[in-house]
Amino acid sequence: MRHKRNTVKLGRSQAHRDALLANQVISLIEHSRIKTTLAKAKAVRPFAEKLVTIGRKNSLHARRLALAYLHHNQSAVRDLFEKVAPRTVGRNGGYTRIIKLGQRHSDASEMAYLEWVDQAHAEGEHAVTAPAAEHAEEAK
Repeated sequence: MRHKRNTVKLGRSQAHRDALLANQVISLIEHSRIKTTLAKAKAVRPFAEKLVTIGRKNSLHARRLALAYLHHNQSAVRDLFEKVAPRTVGRNGGYTRIIKLGQRHSDASEMAYLEWVDQAHAEGEHAVTAPAAEHAEEAK
């Protein structure tokens, strides 16, 4: 029985798995959405949400923790603290969403998007307001 065994191993050693998770979260912070396998998305999600919780504290200690987790990628830590964490102020967890995409053709792996919940809303606002402004100018 596998009671209370929560680590998703992904067929990798611990060092390889830690590097994979850190790189996935860095890509998520930089691009706001990543396409990956469903198993990796489910493994990355708790790691990303813990980093957002650290980012919400916005202290020197929190920045150093985030740097350690993200392998000293300073641009990703800066984006985490300045862009991602401030959007989550009114939310008590659940900062990411997984959207299932179906199977990959080559090996039939389940694919998924992992994205920030608030990012899609922020992009949607810009997409809605920009065409509305263009139509208003055309009507004049």
